[in-house]
Amino acid sequence: MSPSSEAFTGPNLLADCGSCFGLCCVALPFAASADFAVDKAAGTPCKNLAADFRCGIHARLRETGYSGCTVFDCFGAGQQVSQVTFGGRDWRQAPDSRRQMFDVFPVMRQLHELLWYVTEALELAKARPVHGELRSVLDDLQGYAGADADALLKLDVARVRGEVSELLLRASELVRAEVPGRKNRRGADLVGARLRGADLRGANLRGALLVAADLSGADLRTADLIGADLRGADLSGADLTGAVFVTQAQLNAAKGDAETRLPGQLGRPGHW
Repeated sequence: MSPSSEAFTGPNLLADCGSCFGLCCVALPFAASADFAVDKAAGTPCKNLAADFRCGIHARLRETGYSGCTVFDCFGAGQQVSQVTFGGRDWRQAPDSRRQMFDVFPVMRQLHELLWYVTEALELAKARPVHGELRSVLDDLQGYAGADADALLKLDVARVRGEVSELLLRASELVRAEVPGRKNRRGADLVGARLRGADLRGANLRGALLVAADLSGADLRTADLIGADLRGADLSGADLTGAVFVTQAQLNAAKGDAETRLPGQLGRPGHW
């Protein structure tokens, strides 16, 4: 189950592009590839960014070669940086804040991603033995996210990620403990793998490379998919019921159909 907006009372973890100063379209770099039509350096506005910070080709991103934009999720970091950290001062009106704002955004994005996963873990009944530690971590993450720009840039995000990751793994193991014969494919290179109809119930697929893998009809119930790369993976008819730490961005990057069973409150992508 993925966290709902009602389940979280801290920073909003659902992206609100209307309250953001187009930070993902400026702060982050991208390279010409199957995901992006052109190269763009970090700190350089995308040529499609409009004066109101909206995307000028939002309805045509896939057709125009910007499918990478359709699978990016800031988990609400954009509006947090824009409206809270920098108090509603945008980088065009206050160019002196431009560099710092762009440097803070990826830090905040990582914090909000961790907040998303921790919030989800707190909704997993079988992870109850670690709920106390998760609540403590949630408080810490909220504190980091609410800090000023200078403090955010000094934060050792790698350390924070490492500590939270271990706790999330413990929560995952509790959820998957009752699945017999569960597979450990953590970080496995499964690019293009033929896994049609595979029994992957309760599997550890954390960080697995599943790019263009055939997972059609696969049983992924209660599998841990945190950080798994599902770009172009075929999930047609697959069952992801109860799969943990799956994000909407992962589903948006994959292929599926009306028969694909999804976890929790995640939506069926429009292009399926």
